[in-house]
Amino acid sequence: MVTTTAGAAAPGSLEALKRVKATETEWDARLNAARQEAEATLRRLREDRDAAVKAAEAEADRRRTVRLDRARVETAAEAEAIVADGRLAAERAARSEGRRPADKKDALLDVVLGSFGKE
Repeated sequence: MVTTTAGAAAPGSLEALKRVKATETEWDARLNAARQEAEATLRRLREDRDAAVKAAEAEADRRRTVRLDRARVETAAEAEAIVADGRLAAERAARSEGRRPADKKDALLDVVLGSFGKE
C-alpha cells in the first residue's frame, strides 16, 4: 500500500526552499552592496571632476592675470621707449645748427609728425 501526500511538502524540499531563499537573500545583499559601491564611486568621480574643473578654471584665471600683467608691463615699456625716441628726435631736430627758429620748428614737426604733417 503506497500512500502519497499530495498537499504536504516533503521535508527535503522545505530545506531546499530555505537554501534557495538564503541564497537569494545573500545575492540581493551583494547586489545592493555593489550598487551602493558603484553609486559611491560615481559620486566620488563626479566630485573629482568638479574639483578638477574648478582647479583648471582657477589656473586659467591665474595664467590670464599673469599674462595681462606681463602685457601691461611690456606695453608700458614699449610706450616709454616710443616717447623717449620721440623726445630724442625732437631734441636732435631742435639743436640743428644754422637755422632760424621757425626752420627748427618745421624740422621738429616733420620729425615728430612724420608723414602726418604732409598734405
